[in-house]
Amino acid sequence: MAKPALLAGFAVLVLGAGASLQSSPAYGQDLQLRPWLRNLFSPRRAERVEPPAAVPQKQQPRTQAPAARKNVVRARPAEPAPPPAPVVEKAADARVVLVVGDFLASGLADGLTTVFAENPAVRVVDRSNGSSGFVRDDYYNWPGEIGPILETEKPAVVLVMMGSNDRQQMKVGEGREAPRTEGWTQEYKQRTVNFGKHIAEAKLPFLWVGMPSFRPGTMTSDMLALNEIYRDAAETAGGEFVDIWEGFVDENGAFITRGPDINGQPVTLRAEDGINMTRAGKRKVAFYTEKPLLKLLGLASPNATTADLVLPAPIPGSPDSPQMPVNIDRTPPMLLSDPALDGGTELLGASLPTKDTPAKKEQDTREAGKVSPGRADDFTWPPQRTTATAAPQETTGSVTRRN
Repeated sequence: MAKPALLAGFAVLVLGAGASLQSSPAYGQDLQLRPWLRNLFSPRRAERVEPPAAVPQKQQPRTQAPAARKNVVRARPAEPAPPPAPVVEKAADARVVLVVGDFLASGLADGLTTVFAENPAVRVVDRSNGSSGFVRDDYYNWPGEIGPILETEKPAVVLVMMGSNDRQQMKVGEGREAPRTEGWTQEYKQRTVNFGKHIAEAKLPFLWVGMPSFRPGTMTSDMLALNEIYRDAAETAGGEFVDIWEGFVDENGAFITRGPDINGQPVTLRAEDGINMTRAGKRKVAFYTEKPLLKLLGLASPNATTADLVLPAPIPGSPDSPQMPVNIDRTPPMLLSDPALDGGTELLGASLPTKDTPAKKEQDTREAGKVSPGRADDFTWPPQRTTATAAPQETTGSVTRRN
C-alpha cells in the first residue's frame, strides 16, 4: 500500500514542478539543458502530427457547362421562288390559247401563262374544271360543253389535258362498268372521239397533252393505258398528242417526286400527295407543249408578236409568189464516213476509166505482147540484149568468146 501512495505523491510532485517550470521564463533554457525532462512533457516524435503544409493550387479557368444537345431536325431549305414576271397588258386582238380539262389542265394553263407573260399578242384562257372528266358526264359533259366554250372564247389553238379523275365506274346503258373492262374501254374511247370531233368541226388546231405518272402504282398503269386512247383520239380528230411521260419518271420508268426542271436543275416537281404538281412541275408540263404550240401559232419564240409571224411559203402561181425563182446553189448533205470522200473506193494510182475504141483495144493488145529486153518481165531464153548494151563477140572455131 505504501508503494502506490508513494508513486502517486511523486507524480503530483513532478506535475507541480513541470507546471511551475513551464510558467517560469527559464523554461526554454531548462528544456535545452535537460533533454530528459523535455522528452517527458512533450509528445513523442512518432506520435507528433504535423499539420499538412498548404499547397497552393492553380486556379483553373471557369468554363461554362455545355448545354444539353437537342435533337434538331433540319428541314430541307425551301426552293427559291422565281422572280415575278413583269405584268404586260395584253392587246385587244391578242390570240387566245384555250386550255380545257381537269385540275392538271389548270396547272398547264398556269405554266403557259408564265411562258407568254411578256408577250402582249398571246393570251392564255383557263376553262378547266378540276373534278371533271369523261366518266362522270352527269357532273360535267365535256362533249356537250366544248362547243359553247369555243364559240365564246374564239381561240386560235386548243389544249386538252384530262383523265386523272376517270379511274372509276362508268354508267354504260342501264348498268355500270368497272374501270378498264372491255365495256368501259369501248365507251371511254367513244367519248374521247366525240370530244375531238367538236374541235375538228370548228377547224381549230389542238394539242392533246398526255397524263404523267403518279405515286400509286395502279394509277400509273391506268394512265399508260389511257394515254394510248388519247393518242388515238387526237390523231382521229386531226390533232397532235404531246407525250410528257418521260419528264416525270426516272431512268427505270418509276415515279419521281424530284427531278430536273426545264434548266436541268433538280427541283421538286410533285406535291406530297404524289398527284398534284408544284410550280416547277406545272412549268415543265408547259415546256413540253411549248414547241408544238409555237408552231401552231406561227411564232418563232414565246416573246414574238404578231408582226413576227412565221408565215407559210406562198403558193406557186399566186400574186405573192416571185416571178423569177432564185437559183440557190446548195451543197447536198453528205455523210462524213463516206469512203468516197477520200478515194477509198479506188485503188492507189488508178485513173478514171475511159471509153475504149476497137483500134485502141488492138493497140493495147500489141503493146502488151511486146517485151523490152532486159526488163524484169523479159523471160525469153537465152536472154536478149539491147543493141546499146551488146558487147562485140569474136568467134574462134566452135567456141564463142566474149571480150
